[in-house]
Amino acid sequence: MDGALIKEVGSKALLIGAGALLLFWTFNAVRLVINARGINPLVKQFFNQIAAGRIDAAYLLTSKTYRQHVNRQDFLKFLGSLQLNRYRNLKSGRPRIQDEQITLTLKLKSEDKQSELPLDFTFIKVEEAWRIDRIAKATN
Repeated sequence: MDGALIKEVGSKALLIGAGALLLFWTFNAVRLVINARGINPLVKQFFNQIAAGRIDAAYLLTSKTYRQHVNRQDFLKFLGSLQLNRYRNLKSGRPRIQDEQITLTLKLKSEDKQSELPLDFTFIKVEEAWRIDRIAKATN
């Protein structure tokens, strides 16, 4: 009798644990999707501004903190070092949330798909709008 009771309790505990894990995963996935709304349009706007030659407009899509650490001249040098004109396609990775920030790895691919440039973008929310807080070459 005791063995059957232990088996039944163990099965129920396992089901409860699996249910809790599923609920936790679903909650985090929904939270990530809701929190990340607005990031993709910002990324598109950023690259459209650069492609149109409106570097100042792209620079203004960054946060005040970013602009305090990276002046316009350094921003221009960084963009020049990336050689963005070589890339045509953009693939977005999975966003990662950490302390009110979302980090997203974007992979720029050349038209012939032979070369790839991974960039890590970190976004913060400033007055209900997302801003770019950091841009760096991703280390893979």
